[in-house]
Parts: sequence; structure tokens; C-alpha cells
Amino acid sequence: MPPTTIQLQPEVKESLDQLKRHPRESYNDVIRRLVGGRIDEEALSEEALEGIEEALSDIRKGRVHSEEEIRKEFGVE
Repeated sequence: MPPTTIQLQPEVKESLDQLKRHPRESYNDVIRRLVGGRIDEEALSEEALEGIEEALSDIRKGRVHSEEEIRKEFGVE
């Protein structure tokens, strides 16, 4: 089957770029990994999708903490 061309909004392409495991990974491989990783066939709720978008926004803006930082903060060894 020949490849199919699709149009993406710039922010979707940026999201796919951030999901690449390495810079040369193809979009086809990223999408295959995402589709293959689905746990079930039920669509995510609006609330879940909003939570994911919020988390991705935090990551993009650098609002993240390492496991070591969290362990220190909560006194866990």
C-alpha cells in the first residue's frame, strides 16, 4: 500500500516531535507506537484529555521535578 499524506496543525506536529524517542524517528513510528499503546477501545473523557494537555503544558514549560527532588521533599529513601 502506498504511503498516505495527511495534514497536521502545527501544534499537533510539535506534539509529535516531542514524542519522538530520537530525532530521526519517523512520524509513522510515533503514531504506530501511540495507537499500539492503547489499553482499551473506549475514548478518553474530556476531563482526562484536559488533564493530559495540562501535564504536557507543564512539561513544555519546565514545571517538572526529578524523582530525587520528590524523594527529598517527602523524606523517602
